[in-house]
Amino acid sequence: MGKDSKAKDAGGKGKGKQAAGGSDENASKGKGKSGKADGLGTCTYVKVFFVLISFMLFICARHILCEKQGKINEAYKKLQDGWLSNGDKVPPAEFAKLAAEYSECPSGKKGGDLGWFPRGKMAGPFQEVAFNTPVGATSAPFKSTHGYHVILAEGRKN
Repeated sequence: MGKDSKAKDAGGKGKGKQAAGGSDENASKGKGKSGKADGLGTCTYVKVFFVLISFMLFICARHILCEKQGKINEAYKKLQDGWLSNGDKVPPAEFAKLAAEYSECPSGKKGGDLGWFPRGKMAGPFQEVAFNTPVGATSAPFKSTHGYHVILAEGRKN
């Protein structure tokens, strides 16, 4: 196998596109077998850019967590008596006071503040309630794998 055998292989006897003798190259330039333009005008090349943007939704929330349903109901009743029964939104500072008093979660010491978290970080029912509660609103009590919760949704961002 000398230099001559390599030149023959490169001349179109290989596999794939090279086996076609370069006809794919001519077709992509808008010319058929005769070498004339294909009638599509002067622009026969298209360059496409794909931009993938990930829209990660985040929520900022506070919560009260209790092991017993009776205790969370008591906390929720205080929210109802103070604000919810009048159709008002619970001020975060007032929610924080109740979280400090009732919550059995370590976040209770910080007023129940969970900060910003993305969808997928929290477990099932907690995540669903947190992301479905309108900003500024308080959820009804609900049960998760960790106990009973009430959530105050404080913000959303992408």
